[in-house]
Amino acid sequence: MLIKTSGIVFRTKKYGESSLIVDIYTEEKGLRSYIIGGVRKARPTVGASLLQVLSLVDIVAYHREDRTLTRLKEVRPSHTYHSVPYDIRKSAVGMFIVEVARKVIRGQETHPELFAYLRDTLLLLDEADQFANLHLHFMVGLSTHLGFLPGEHFDENHRYFDLQAGTFCPVEPAHEHYLPPQEAEILHALLTSPMEDAGKIQMSLPLRRKMLNQLITYYRLHIDDFPTIHSHQILEEVLGVGSRE
Repeated sequence: MLIKTSGIVFRTKKYGESSLIVDIYTEEKGLRSYIIGGVRKARPTVGASLLQVLSLVDIVAYHREDRTLTRLKEVRPSHTYHSVPYDIRKSAVGMFIVEVARKVIRGQETHPELFAYLRDTLLLLDEADQFANLHLHFMVGLSTHLGFLPGEHFDENHRYFDLQAGTFCPVEPAHEHYLPPQEAEILHALLTSPMEDAGKIQMSLPLRRKMLNQLITYYRLHIDDFPTIHSHQILEEVLGVGSRE
C-alpha cells in the first residue's frame, strides 16, 4: 500500500549506479529505510539535495510491515532551511542532534510526540540567533521521551545530580558518575527553561563541553549498548570557533 507522511532524513547511502537508500524517521511509521532510483543520474527525477541528512520532507512511499526496505515514490520538502546549510555551527549542531536521535531510536515504533520534538528542534535551530546550548537542551528534553528524565529538583538541599540514579541529591554519591553543584545547577536551568531560551543560559565554553560529555555519559548509563557518538568532538570544535560568549 501507499502511505503519505512527513519525515526527517537520518542517513543516506549510495546504492547501485544511480540509486540511494535513505533512512527516514517518519511521523506515521517510525524509522524506515527506502530505496529511490534515478537520484544520481545527469537528469535526476528527484534532486539529491532533497534527501540530505537533516532534510524535512513529505513523502509518498510503498509500505509493507514485513519489509525492512521499500520504495520511495515521491518526495518534496516540508520546510526549506534558511540558515542551517549555510552556517557551519548550525550544521554541526543539527548533525549532532540527528546522530543522537538515530542511535536512540530503535525499531519501527510510531512515536508522534518524539517526531514533533525532533522536527521542532530543527526548526528552532534554523530560526535561532542564539543556539550554543541547543544541543544540551535537546538531550535533556529527549530523555523525557526515552523514559529517564532527571528526577527531583535542584535546590540548596539537593545540590548534586546522581547520573546513575537520575536524581538530584543532597550529598556527593559514592561513585564517580555525578554532577557537582555548578553542573547540577546548569542541568536544572536546562530542565526548567523553554528551548527557545536555552541560549540565554550562561556558561563558559569549557563548561559547555563538560556538560555535553556528562550528558553523553548519562545516556550511556541509561541506554543499553548506547553507541559511540562521533559528531560531538566536531561539534565541540565548531562551537569554539567564532563563539559569541
